Amino acid sequence: MHFIIKQISRLPFGVLYVISDVVCFFLYRLIGYRKKIVRKNLRSSFPEKSDEELKEIERKFYHWLCDYFVETIKLLSMTPEEMKEHMEFHNVHLATEAYDRGQGFSAFLGHYCNWEWLSAVGIYYPKGYENVFNGLIYHPLRNDFMDNLMKEARSNLRGTPVPKKNILREIVRLKKEGTPYLFGYIFDQSPKWENIHLWTDFLNHNTPVFTGAERLMKKANDRVVFVSMKRPKRGKYIASFHLISDNPAAEPEYALTKRALAMLEESIREAPHLYLWSHNRWKRTFEEYQRRQQENKSPTE
Repeated sequence: MHFIIKQISRLPFGVLYVISDVVCFFLYRLIGYRKKIVRKNLRSSFPEKSDEELKEIERKFYHWLCDYFVETIKLLSMTPEEMKEHMEFHNVHLATEAYDRGQGFSAFLGHYCNWEWLSAVGIYYPKGYENVFNGLIYHPLRNDFMDNLMKEARSNLRGTPVPKKNILREIVRLKKEGTPYLFGYIFDQSPKWENIHLWTDFLNHNTPVFTGAERLMKKANDRVVFVSMKRPKRGKYIASFHLISDNPAAEPEYALTKRALAMLEESIREAPHLYLWSHNRWKRTFEEYQRRQQENKSPTE
């Protein structure tokens, strides 16, 4: 299976996109993969849009989702030169400036465009920054084959997958060694009930937000950025760093997360079909959270 997938990854983009179109027909038209969740998320996020507008976003979303799958497979065999033909990376100087003054670099990422391709950030550094540790934080998959396959794809272009439970240990190690580092944090997933510390407005929902990334950024006092992505056409991406803070330790609690979330929402509203609508992001409600909090209180409280 690994051999077959690796050979598929070596196919030209034109052939991969034909495969994507075929998969999309089955996934969207015949199977209806998570269609109820997608429609529920779109309707509640954009109540101002008409049924026709929502249907168009839905259709474009499934086409992009299938493109995302084949583009991620392509990552297994892409060369630096090939990646640079398909993705630009702007404001890389924000990273190298931090490295030059001995500061770590932390980036907020969303499930938007092809976030897997951001693992190639290391190939966009100028000469002299080959020793930068580009950490890609991930949650290990239950399926060992798929877990190993994703780690291989993410490490193909100078990225280093790091299990989320090991992040703090890695940051401490890198700081002791004096090794410059970047860590990318996908922060728009649904946190577990016990890890919810912040509720805030996001896409017309009162949303629980993952705040572990911010806590690590403040402890390390890294330069903090948000990574935006645009997709001007099929097979072309533009990624950009946007400065959020140079001194996160001095920022008010949750200020970093809220700024990054506002930037992510701005991107989504600009091109909504490029967001991961098939994820059941709002399955946890504030009412249920309050009920659980009340149940967990001791009788003396």
